[in-house]
Amino acid sequence: MANVGSGLPSNWEDLRKQARNLENDIDVKLVAFSKLGAGGGGSSLQADTVPLLSADDMFETMAMEIQQLINRLAAVNDKMAEQTSSGAAMLHTRQRHREILQDYQQEFRKTQGNWISRREREDLLRGAEGNGSQHIPGGLSRRDQYTKEGAHLHSSHHMVDEQINIAMETREHLSTQRQSFKKLQTRFNDMSNRFPAIHSLIHRINSRKKRDSLIVGIVVGVCTFLMLLYAFN
Repeated sequence: MANVGSGLPSNWEDLRKQARNLENDIDVKLVAFSKLGAGGGGSSLQADTVPLLSADDMFETMAMEIQQLINRLAAVNDKMAEQTSSGAAMLHTRQRHREILQDYQQEFRKTQGNWISRREREDLLRGAEGNGSQHIPGGLSRRDQYTKEGAHLHSSHHMVDEQINIAMETREHLSTQRQSFKKLQTRFNDMSNRFPAIHSLIHRINSRKKRDSLIVGIVVGVCTFLMLLYAFN
């Protein structure tokens, strides 16, 4: 476990990307692992490998691969927990990845337990009835699929909640900026009201600028008129 996280990135976005990639890999493998554990979904996988590997060997190999991925995901979550928090969205993301890891661990242990129980029942019935035990776990796979679909819906709801929280946090940030600008404008108005001399000075300067502009305009107009009059005469 200590060696798993030694090469992890330190950037928050890189950690999130690696966590999502690991979660996708684990999710895909857990589906196949659940089918294999139920004894009803591994036919396509076993078609080419049955001569080389038994179902027990395939199950153990896949279990080792998933366990390694879960360990890597746990290391990434630990690394994410070491990052300095920058808001509610970041805390929510950490919590969501921890919940996903816990769900995967529970499903992994459940599938292993179902496999062990199934193999024990088959061994007992094989000793008493021969090969009649192959049809026992038919309903178990369907129940596992319902559980998997429920977990997917739960994950989708959490992802939607995360996006809503990010949008709400952005809205609050924009609202805070708007309030700051309003306070700044109010302060300028207060300063202008408290110092009437400054307000009067600014008013006189504006009036002076308007008067100068008017005078310049009249002078330019008169000069233009005289030049046109001289040119035509």
